[in-house]
Amino acid sequence: MNPRLLQAPVSRRLSRQDRLLASIGRALSAVSASPAGGRPLPLADVGDRAPVALSEVERRESGALMRVNHVGEVCAQALYEGQAATSADPGLQAFFKEAAAEEGDHLAWTRQRLSELGARPSLLNPVWYGGALLLGAVAGRFGDRHSLGFMVETERQVERHLAGHLERLPVADVGSRAIVEHMRRDEAGHADRAQALGAAPMPGPVRAVMHLAARIMTATAHRI
Repeated sequence: MNPRLLQAPVSRRLSRQDRLLASIGRALSAVSASPAGGRPLPLADVGDRAPVALSEVERRESGALMRVNHVGEVCAQALYEGQAATSADPGLQAFFKEAAAEEGDHLAWTRQRLSELGARPSLLNPVWYGGALLLGAVAGRFGDRHSLGFMVETERQVERHLAGHLERLPVADVGSRAIVEHMRRDEAGHADRAQALGAAPMPGPVRAVMHLAARIMTATAHRI
């Protein structure tokens, strides 16, 4: 099922039951074994170099790092679902859903790369989705400017996280590195756009709690 179709704006004529079913469909798509993206998988430019086979140690490390990145994309789907659902501004609803569609591409790319590496997704993906959905809804309840601010801080932290993964991924793993670099650029773009739309800065304690929660999630997803 294509996440872009699930994330298309819902007609005002749809019933509450229809909207609920659409939300359930998006949740199932986010945690499914084989989501489909709208953009093609980023490919590494290796020039005249032949691909280098990964050692078993490199393959396991890349698999663990890409599992963490896949969890991040599961969470992104839920966050934007929650934020779109609690915004009263149709323009911002569309913005959150457009960002979710791009994150849906990331979800598909990381899932495909996990398969190529012989690695599995996190066993806790339904838990990650549910928690992120709640966080997105709570952020939205504080108003659109704060919801946008939450998005800015989230994307900035993810951008730094992905930059760290580019340093940790094996040099020979050009496939994973191409995906992570493309994701990093997209996350920066989301943050820039949210900032331009009037995001309110997050207080220092909130940023610290978000950072701590992200560290717990990444440490857990690296193994489970």
